[in-house]
Amino acid sequence: MKATYHKYILHFKRPSGTSRGVMNDKETWFIILEKGGKKGIGECGILRGLSIDDRPDYEAKLQWTCANIQLGEKALWEALIEFPSIQFGVEMAFQSLDSETPFLLFPSEFTNTEKSIPINGLVWMGEESFMKQQIKEKLADGFRCVKLKIGAIDFDKELQLLHYIRQHFTPEQVEIRVDANGAFDVSLALDKIIQLTGFVIHSIEQPIQKNNTDSMAELCKVTSIPIALDEELIGVFSLEEKERLLQKIKPQYIILKPSFVGGFRGTKEWILLAEKYKIGWWITSALESNIGLNAIAQWTYLQHNPMPQGLGTGALYTNNFDCPLQVSQGQLWYKKEKGWDFDFDLLL
Repeated sequence: MKATYHKYILHFKRPSGTSRGVMNDKETWFIILEKGGKKGIGECGILRGLSIDDRPDYEAKLQWTCANIQLGEKALWEALIEFPSIQFGVEMAFQSLDSETPFLLFPSEFTNTEKSIPINGLVWMGEESFMKQQIKEKLADGFRCVKLKIGAIDFDKELQLLHYIRQHFTPEQVEIRVDANGAFDVSLALDKIIQLTGFVIHSIEQPIQKNNTDSMAELCKVTSIPIALDEELIGVFSLEEKERLLQKIKPQYIILKPSFVGGFRGTKEWILLAEKYKIGWWITSALESNIGLNAIAQWTYLQHNPMPQGLGTGALYTNNFDCPLQVSQGQLWYKKEKGWDFDFDLLL
C-alpha cells in the first residue's frame, strides 16, 4: 500500500465571519491510499486557531502517517490521538479504499436517493443588513431550522434580527439555534441568555469560552435556553476525560465535528456517552470540502438522529468539488445520478 498527502486551499465565495474573525480561505489536506490499482481518499481538515491539532508539527505528522500506513487503521488511530483531524482522514481513506467506489463509503437509503437528512441553514456574522439578507434567503429556500452566528455585532442588533424572524415565523414553523462561539463574557452570559429567551430559541452553542467548566456547569444548571457544547469538546481525548466533562457540566446538548473529535470512532464515543447521560447531540461539518462532507453525511445518516444536522456547508467555496450532495428545502440529498467531478491526478 502506498500513501501520500496533499494540501489544498479552499476559497470562500464571500468572507465568512464568526466571533473569532473573518475567513477568506481554508486549508485542508488529503490522504490518498493506493493498493492493487484502487485508490482511497480521506480529508484532514483543520481550522486555524481552533483545531487542537493546529500545531507546527502537523505536516510532519502527516508525513509520519503516510510513511507508517502499513500499521493499519486501528493502530494509526491510537497513535494519532492528539491529531483528531488526521484520525478522521485515515479512517475515511481506509473506508474509501475498501469501498466499491472511493466516494460511496456507507451505502444506505440516503446514498440511494430514497431518504434525506434534515439540516440547519447557517447564517454567518456580518453587518446587520448582510445577516438579514441571509436569513431571508434561508427561509425562502425552505429551511425550517436556522442557525445564527452571534456575538460579533452589537447584541441589540442581533436581538432585532431574531425579532425579525419571530415576526414572520412561529417556533413551530422555524426552529432557531444560535452559536456564540464562546463570545459572551462569563459575568454577562446569563443576562444575555435571559434576553434571548423570549424568541423561543432551540439552543445556544458555546455561550462562553471553553475551559471555564465551573461557570459552564452553573450556566447549564440555571439556563432558560438549552446549552450545546462545541469548542468545549476539543482536545478531550480519552473516554474517561469525556465522561468526566459531561458528568461535571451536564449540558443539554453536545455538537460533534468528526474532524475535531477523532473521526467516526471518536464521535461514536461521544454519542454513546451522551445517550448514557440523556444528553442530546447532533453532528456538523468543520467546513471540510465536499469530499469530507460526503463521508460525514453518509455516516451521519446511519446514526438515525432525526434532528437537523449541521451539514449544509458544501456551497461555501468557489473551488469545491462537484458531487452528488444537494440541498433542497432544508434537506440534504444524495443525488446519485449527479456523480463526482474529481480527478485524483490533480492531487497526485
